[in-house]
Amino acid sequence: MPLVLAATPLGDSRDASPRLAQVLGDADVIAAEDTRRLRALATTLGVTTAGRVVSFYEDVEESRLPRLLDALRAGETVVLVTDAGMPSVSDPGYRLVAACAAEDLPVTCVPGPSAVTTALAVSGLPPDRFCFEGFVPRKAGEKARWLRSLADEPRTTVFFESPHRLAATLAEASDVLGAGRRAVVCRELTKTYEEVRRGTLAELATWAKEGVRGEVTVVLAGAAPREVSIADLVDEVAERVAAGERLKAAAGEVATAAGVSKKELYDAVLAARR
Repeated sequence: MPLVLAATPLGDSRDASPRLAQVLGDADVIAAEDTRRLRALATTLGVTTAGRVVSFYEDVEESRLPRLLDALRAGETVVLVTDAGMPSVSDPGYRLVAACAAEDLPVTCVPGPSAVTTALAVSGLPPDRFCFEGFVPRKAGEKARWLRSLADEPRTTVFFESPHRLAATLAEASDVLGAGRRAVVCRELTKTYEEVRRGTLAELATWAKEGVRGEVTVVLAGAAPREVSIADLVDEVAERVAAGERLKAAAGEVATAAGVSKKELYDAVLAARR
């Protein structure tokens, strides 16, 4: 029997599908990010969980893998649920799916809510090409590099951020990406106090200073195409090298993002140094 990745409601239990209720009731094993939330959801759905329930959150994910794989090898159905949304999307599950794939064990999915696509759909920003960046890096240096990587990203970008770090992240994004770059902050999606706030990065940074609560998903507009010269790119590489990056790596990343020859840019940087 397969591993079943089962999407759970983001906040409104009425978004649960009939199939979710069925697989929870039929499962031999349920691996849950939070067993208390699972039992609350089962009660709300009127489901009796007859199978074994085990916790499966980030800190224990790796240690739980052997027994869950044993259950799957023995022909049991294992259902994986997280607190909200689709398992493995910035939630536990990826390691288990990868382990199943390595052994050719069957994996299926009960599709359903996802904060990523829900935020994208309501944002009003172009949804035809987008990328998902997970959670914003916490360390200052990693966050700065991550933001710079979005400077010329043409696709709409979706990411998660904690409410108490949101204001600082939006302010830094405004500095790095431009105060006028448009974005949307989606808070408490599908819940009682759902809020979708649209504006420029500068406007949203000012708004967030007042404090934000709840689960937050941010949708960032893609960068407008820009004409760049090799001279401009040389300066950008020099700034990154001064910040601690290796010359070859910085030149390669900048050249790829700008769509120019890596060798041409690298040679230009060396020439500028001389």
